[in-house]
Amino acid sequence: MKKTAIGCGVILALGMIVVLVAVGSYNRLVRLSQATNSQWAQVQNVYQRRADLVPNLVATVSGAANFEKSTLTEITAARASVGQVKMDPNNAPADAAKLAEFEKAQGALSSALSRLLVVSERYPELKASANFRDLQAQLEGTENRISVERGRFNDAVQAYDTAIQSFPALLYAGSLGFTAKPYFAAVTGAEKPPQVQFDFNKPAPAKP
Repeated sequence: MKKTAIGCGVILALGMIVVLVAVGSYNRLVRLSQATNSQWAQVQNVYQRRADLVPNLVATVSGAANFEKSTLTEITAARASVGQVKMDPNNAPADAAKLAEFEKAQGALSSALSRLLVVSERYPELKASANFRDLQAQLEGTENRISVERGRFNDAVQAYDTAIQSFPALLYAGSLGFTAKPYFAAVTGAEKPPQVQFDFNKPAPAKP
């Protein structure tokens, strides 16, 4: 009788340990998932800040005499394409293809902005405009912020994805809706913000 009671006590204690470990592991997954969502919101914020700069930048640049209309059309179209990619601002994407679509649209806007600023350097009245210089500085800061927040998002996703593939979470994560999240693709030079200052008096560097 006494041995039976001891055995039941041991089993109960082990059961409590298992429950506590499972609860702790589950709570950790929740925290890591929320961290990815929070960081995704930051990514969305900085991209939106850049999109908000575009109308003022285009309006300022279009005031220059004989400014290339094709450049303005390109950047306006690129900004519109970004707006067509609908992403949940509160939940980190779980679909790699959707994130790739988002990246592609944002990349097209980055390229269009870079070309617009290159062309703008050919107009002395723009270079002398305090408003243009202020917008240019804001854009440079925003591009740097985008790079930082993308990196932080990837770090948050890495921590989350590692957790759901580790024991004991791998035993139940999928059944509870904890699935792997995709990363932003790493590209050469992504750790550096795009340069928005150009010197047309110097020859372009030779490509490697």
